[in-house]
Amino acid sequence: MARLPGVDPDQVAGPIKTVFDSQTRKWGAPLLPYLLYGRQPALFRAVTGMWAGLHTAGLLDPGLVALVNRRVASINGCEF
Repeated sequence: MARLPGVDPDQVAGPIKTVFDSQTRKWGAPLLPYLLYGRQPALFRAVTGMWAGLHTAGLLDPGLVALVNRRVASINGCEF
């Protein structure tokens, strides 16, 4: 459980709401770290920009990204 409460996904608008809606379609709910990032829109933009840059740059093979995500989820005790 996070020590800080995340934002309420129903109370945000604009690009943050778009990301939350996308995550809900893909994962069933917004991801917890993004609810925390949503508390600070500048931080939210930075994080989503970093992931978008990595995705569009093609520096990481999509299979490797999936493996890294699963490994990090496992380390964090997340049932990915």
